[in-house]
Amino acid sequence: MSVSDVVFQRELTLGADEFIDVLNRSTLAERRPVDDAGRIQDMLQNANLIVTARIDGKLVGVSRALTDFAFCTYLSDLAVDSAYQKMGIGVRLIAETKLHSPKAKLILLAAPAAVNYYPKTGMTNFTHCFLLDDVNDLKLKDKS
Repeated sequence: MSVSDVVFQRELTLGADEFIDVLNRSTLAERRPVDDAGRIQDMLQNANLIVTARIDGKLVGVSRALTDFAFCTYLSDLAVDSAYQKMGIGVRLIAETKLHSPKAKLILLAAPAAVNYYPKTGMTNFTHCFLLDDVNDLKLKDKS
């Protein structure tokens, strides 16, 4: 089996069950709400750039991104079935995602286990990133 056997394509819709299945077969499920199908469905419905990798119709990889197609593309999920890793599918999914938004910078947050993967793909490490989970963590100035 080689990457030439894989069909890469943009898909306008992707079912939650199929997405959850590939997340579970990759290492990404541990950091995604795979036990909450409604939340997964919202994630898919509100993403505007989904690129899939399929072998004989079976989903073996996915890139789920949010983009304005002009300035930035945030690649939120990059998952490849563990049985098909190290074949170049992940980097092809990144490439296909970028090709669909050529003017935009592609941005992602690396999972801890994947930090050393992305430099090998040719991506540049960018250290000026910040995360906010809870709005109550913001230090708002008192207006009184």
